[in-house]
Amino acid sequence: MLFDLRSRGRRRTVQAVYLGLAILMGGGLILFGVGAGNGFGGILNAFTGGGSSSAQKQVVSQQEKQALAAVKANPNDPAAWGQLVSARWTSATTEGANFDQNTGTFTATGKKELASVGQAWQKYLALTNKPDPTVAILAARAYAQLGDYANQAKAWEIETLADPNQAKGYECLAAAAYAAKQTRKGDLAAAKAVSLVPKVQQLTVKQALEQAKTSPAIAQQC
Repeated sequence: MLFDLRSRGRRRTVQAVYLGLAILMGGGLILFGVGAGNGFGGILNAFTGGGSSSAQKQVVSQQEKQALAAVKANPNDPAAWGQLVSARWTSATTEGANFDQNTGTFTATGKKELASVGQAWQKYLALTNKPDPTVAILAARAYAQLGDYANQAKAWEIETLADPNQAKGYECLAAAAYAAKQTRKGDLAAAKAVSLVPKVQQLTVKQALEQAKTSPAIAQQC
């Protein structure tokens, strides 16, 4: 068995396995260790949590500094602006001065950081004809937390164009559109979402989206 450590070769094998796992987990924490709101329709479940360690805060701060340096060096590079969207979202959702993970709320400085996510996203959109759906989801979530549901809906619409066969994006688009009082868009997205889920789930999805018509809080759960 792999975890029988009596032979020297197996000890080395186990050490190599754990080293590989540590590298993967470390990379995952840096890239995906952020988030808020992953309930109804949440697509990137990896964007949850945060952290209060000073080491993580230093990483986040350095990430944003590097992204800012990249856009200054290449102001017309959409990839650099996309990285800035991600870095600012990470900063906004890291527990501490910006975000309280216990209550799931953003501080005043956190909301300013969320606003800066939207600014970077708008610049990114102006520079690319093919927005990354992952970046669109981060922008959508930032707008949701600011109560800017119209821009949230636009971001989810971009995500659905990139991945038109997934129901969750349409669910979030519908919820955001309803919150923005864009009923027609919400109805179309809701119908598409229902059509993409198995029949046994259609009634549940339809009922949830009906609730979204009168509950903007559902849009914030995406």
